[in-house]
Amino acid sequence: MKGKGNKNAWTLFLMILCGIVLGGFIGMLAEGVPALSWLSYGQSFGLDEPIILNLGILVITFGLSIKITMASIIGVILSIILYRFL
Repeated sequence: MKGKGNKNAWTLFLMILCGIVLGGFIGMLAEGVPALSWLSYGQSFGLDEPIILNLGILVITFGLSIKITMASIIGVILSIILYRFL
C-alpha cells in the first residue's frame, strides 16, 4: 500500500544523497571480493588539483572530485524506489 506521507524535494534529495553514500561505501567494500568487484567499477571526474585563491589575509581553496560507481548508481535507483513508497 502506498504511503500518504508528506513528500517534498528535500526528502528526495536527502534520500538520493544517502543512496550515493551507501552505494559508494558498499562499492568500496566489494572491491576486494572477486564476485562483487563489478560494483566498484566506475569513473572519477573533477579537478585533479585544487584551485587556490590567495587574497593576502585569506586563502581559499576550491576543489571537487566525484566518483560514480555501479554501486552508487544502484543506491540512487533504490532510494528513488523507496521514496515512491513513502
